[in-house]
Amino acid sequence: QVQLVESGGGLVQAGGSLRLSCAASGRAISRLTMGWFRQAPGKEREFVAAFTWNGATYYADSAKGRFTISRDNAKNMVFLQMNSLKPEDTAVYYCAAAPYSSDAVSSPSTYSYWGRGTQVTVSS
Repeated sequence: QVQLVESGGGLVQAGGSLRLSCAASGRAISRLTMGWFRQAPGKEREFVAAFTWNGATYYADSAKGRFTISRDNAKNMVFLQMNSLKPEDTAVYYCAAAPYSSDAVSSPSTYSYWGRGTQVTVSS
């Protein structure tokens, strides 16, 4: 079993920054495919960014150039640095993990484990 706990959400003005954290336990993140997803009210959960086992990173088009996914293997944590935030980035952000290597990182069905989410609200 893998447990994931997100933190770092909050209220920020447009153009501001937030850094989300995801603390993993139960398995080393170096042996997990790790992803960030978000879900706005009335919308489907959508892919934001991900790491594969070999360290390759993937980003949604909406995140490219503004968001950066990173990890600290020693702390077993994954981060999402979000800059130049826009009101349309408002959503609950979820950390997700898959206990195998996968290139299908943008599909929610790839992931077996999910955190409870952290709310990000960007005001205009």
